[in-house]
Amino acid sequence: MDRRNFMKTGMAMGGAALATGGGTLAATRAAAATASDLSFPKDFLWGCATASYQIEGAVKEDGRGLTNWDVFSHTPGKVANNDTGDVACDSYHRYNEDIALLKNLGVKAYRMSIAWSRIFPEGRGKFNQKGLDYYNRVIDALLAAGIQPNVTMFHWDLPQALPGGWQNRDTAKAFADYAGFMAGKLSDRVHRFMTVNELRCFTDLGHMVGIHAPGLKLPQAQVNQVRHHGCLAHGLGVQAIRANAKAGTEVGIADNASIFVPVIETPEHIEATKKAMREENAMFLTAVMEGKYTDAYLKSAGADAPKVQAGDMAAIASPLDFVALNIYTPTFVKANPEDPRGYTPLPHLDHSPRMASPWLYVGPEAAYWGVRAVSEMWNPKAIYISENGTSADDKLNDKGLVDDGDRIMYLRNYLGQFRRAAVEGYPLKGYFLWSLMDNFEWADGYALRFGLHHVDYATQKRTPKLSAQWYKELIRRNALV
Repeated sequence: MDRRNFMKTGMAMGGAALATGGGTLAATRAAAATASDLSFPKDFLWGCATASYQIEGAVKEDGRGLTNWDVFSHTPGKVANNDTGDVACDSYHRYNEDIALLKNLGVKAYRMSIAWSRIFPEGRGKFNQKGLDYYNRVIDALLAAGIQPNVTMFHWDLPQALPGGWQNRDTAKAFADYAGFMAGKLSDRVHRFMTVNELRCFTDLGHMVGIHAPGLKLPQAQVNQVRHHGCLAHGLGVQAIRANAKAGTEVGIADNASIFVPVIETPEHIEATKKAMREENAMFLTAVMEGKYTDAYLKSAGADAPKVQAGDMAAIASPLDFVALNIYTPTFVKANPEDPRGYTPLPHLDHSPRMASPWLYVGPEAAYWGVRAVSEMWNPKAIYISENGTSADDKLNDKGLVDDGDRIMYLRNYLGQFRRAAVEGYPLKGYFLWSLMDNFEWADGYALRFGLHHVDYATQKRTPKLSAQWYKELIRRNALV
């Protein structure tokens, strides 16, 4: 029933209710409930997400090796307030408490990452049994709580001992060896793996912009080569996981593709949006899904184009069981026949709405169009939202609570758009909210809070925010609240 006919029906039934009493009024309410059904698909997977360096702490315990983020965060001036991940949320020791938080929310899945340097302190070579034991304990405790572990193999904490880091092609091979090893150890209990998290961040932010580890500002040719090595690590990782995991194991990637939204939902602007999605992600997700770099990207790069060896692109395009997307903010785009690309991205303005993080511009439509564009261009078997959430100015009030209505506003609007994608038939299967709790927010240190649970870093006390109650109710109903 469309809005106009619903309003006519409601007015007619409302008039009848005045004449005949409450029975017809009940029918009116029933019709309204049907018209405003906000449910998600029956088997939709609800979860939360975290990452190893951001929550674990215990950086020198049980044989863990040094990482690039240990070095970067201990370099004065690199992280806000000179914060480090040395302690973070102390989840290495408090994981049972954190699993209890997950269970209380009612989530059925938890996206976590493995600290590579806990398994191979030098990045390769002899493995560390104590590191493996830790993740076995965490995974067994999750399963005992009825929560499905979804494991990301690499979420930015690179073993410092690997020579050259991501500038060295051999790092991609070392990652594949590590990923295959872990898949062999965990796939009896973990049935969904993500290779790497956010190619654009650990390559560009670390090697071009310089605001993330290792803090480099390389020439463009070297940046493009680092990007290629990141994609190659993913592809070789997919192959290694498949070669070592038990049958039925699902493998995918978690990527923060740049998301574009049509300024108007008309055919020409929608087509421009797809062009922008493909070309602006040419060096990352497009290469993964198509097994080639686009002609426009290679032409633009010219002599700076990455050096590709035989077999690289076939590995990068290894078939995936799903694509996972980290979606936060959009760029609006319009069709423009005068632009050689056929599209023009619109700039974010000083007054454009955004959350506590300066980069987090609010645009709920990114949720729908990210899923739709990826689906229509590349036809993945399944899509998961591996991250979505927001920073907010979260402070305990005089009653010791956090009433984060702004986070609820953000989540409600984005989840409404994710629901739109799901009910329209796009293969969106699940959602992992970022994040379970406040944590080390990379270069922003502990200044910004993304969690459903407030963390007092002095005492490590976890306090559910109002948004945790909201998410719990949404999960209980399997419907937008």
